[in-house]
Amino acid sequence: MSMIDTPAQPTTRAGDPAGPGGTSPRRRRRPRKITEQVPRHLRAHLTAYLMITPMVVLLGIFVIWPLVYAFYLSFFEMSFYKDAEFVGFDFYKYVLTDPEFYESLWVGLKFALMVVPTILVLALLFASFIATLSKRMAAFMKTTVYVPAVVSSVVAAIIFVFIYQDEGFANWFIGLFGQGPLAWLNTASTALPAVAIPAIWLGFGVSTLIMLAGILDIPDSYFESARLDGANFWQRTRYITVPSLRSVILFLLVSGLTLTIQEFQLPLVMTNGGPVNATNTPNLYIFNSFRDATPYATSYSLTAALLLFLVIGTISLIIFRVVSSEKSSDA
Repeated sequence: MSMIDTPAQPTTRAGDPAGPGGTSPRRRRRPRKITEQVPRHLRAHLTAYLMITPMVVLLGIFVIWPLVYAFYLSFFEMSFYKDAEFVGFDFYKYVLTDPEFYESLWVGLKFALMVVPTILVLALLFASFIATLSKRMAAFMKTTVYVPAVVSSVVAAIIFVFIYQDEGFANWFIGLFGQGPLAWLNTASTALPAVAIPAIWLGFGVSTLIMLAGILDIPDSYFESARLDGANFWQRTRYITVPSLRSVILFLLVSGLTLTIQEFQLPLVMTNGGPVNATNTPNLYIFNSFRDATPYATSYSLTAALLLFLVIGTISLIIFRVVSSEKSSDA
């Protein structure tokens, strides 16, 4: 019997899918994942972007959009009894030509200059003192210094009103030095400093703890080397502590100025802006403008608030430019 030659059949590898006619098709490309379709620089920080997305959405809804809409409304004369009427920049002219607006800005600036530097100096000294204590004593001092932060501004204002009365503690104390009783809240020269004292008391605790956290972050080797070189407490504070806390001090300075210029509750409760507008801060001026009986009080107070926003933003930018800090953007 003769052998019949048959053509060799193509061999297929195990695992290769057989196509029509027994031939294997060209290997298909694996589809790209969704994450691979995102640009590399975005994919590297995708987790961070996902984490900040909820905060960005909330910031846009409750801060950015209301601010933009407020600027839009400032070009209209609004009334509860008729439709809004477009007036352009009229209310900006009214506010910028009002002497009381500039007077309130000056009062707010003086108030901030009284409060913020005092808090920074006291917080730095007290935080440096706490850093030298034992753990148990430091925990007690941190709790004690934080107590004023949980006190309401209204409650603090009422307490200090009693302190400044004719028979109050303040007049009793100066009486020990042979000084007569003073009308602290009814005299233009003493009203603003009298309001600044409870503001310092309220803000001292939080600033001290923030300053203490910055001091504890400084390596101990810096202070040990300074002690070996014979540096005393003031020299260590000047040449080690303060330069190392530059970003912390910048943060407290900007946030402190922003808050104190806008102080509202203390002057409202203690003096209601008096005497003769000596404690009429910008927010109190805006509040009184809103309560005015004029039909355009709403638009006027809104425009004044927006101008105050621009003033505070400008002051903050100036501070960031003036204070030279390598980490100013992080602060």
